[in-house]
Amino acid sequence: MAKHVLEVVYEDDDLVAVNKPSGMLTLPDRHDGELESLRGLLVARYGQIFVVHRLDRDTSGLIVFAKNAAAHQYMSKLFEGRDINKYYLGLIMGKPLVNHGLIDAALAEHPAKNGSMVVHHKGKSSLTDYWVEEAFATMSLVKFQIHTGRTHQIRVHAKHLGHPIVADGLYGDGKPVLISSLKKKYKLSKTAEEEKPILNRLALHAFQLEFVNTKGEKQRLEAPLHKDMGALLQQLRKLNGKGTV
Repeated sequence: MAKHVLEVVYEDDDLVAVNKPSGMLTLPDRHDGELESLRGLLVARYGQIFVVHRLDRDTSGLIVFAKNAAAHQYMSKLFEGRDINKYYLGLIMGKPLVNHGLIDAALAEHPAKNGSMVVHHKGKSSLTDYWVEEAFATMSLVKFQIHTGRTHQIRVHAKHLGHPIVADGLYGDGKPVLISSLKKKYKLSKTAEEEKPILNRLALHAFQLEFVNTKGEKQRLEAPLHKDMGALLQQLRKLNGKGTV
């Protein structure tokens, strides 16, 4: 994996919030211990760091770490008690029939596929709110709020809705997004041997957390979209304005 530069979006005496790139582990695991992890980069910078929550390896966006044991205990209780509002932005295939809905579908580990989840009535309760922010011809920009923190929750719920996350190799078709798939008259430049994808990873981004901090103040943290998702959205909006998407 290429070396990453830490993108710190907020920092105080208790917390540091980072905009995680897609493909990076939150912390090393026994299978991918040799890969660079976000925790490893933070330990190298701060010396001591405490993991409060995680993001899927393929999901980009906002993740918060504690700088001391007291802040770690406080923030962990917020996450465990669901006293923190967690919002994501995702591009999904197609457009839901209604612009806002609550997905109430219990999740369990897939009986045959290790590392994946499935909707199952005997699984753990899982709740996700969604709002369609913008709709295009082949995909939609959706805001998600998760009220539970199950593995792959948004990805499985999006599939359950009938609209998997764009470029999701586990729960969707996994296909990268090419400009030629959006533009009918797209032509490859003469110098290029093959078209490069505008987006070649899971189109899901953790963008906002709202909570009461250790000082008793309401706090909102945000992480901007990374360049690839931003570029795709820009193209979709541009083409949509021309009536070609």
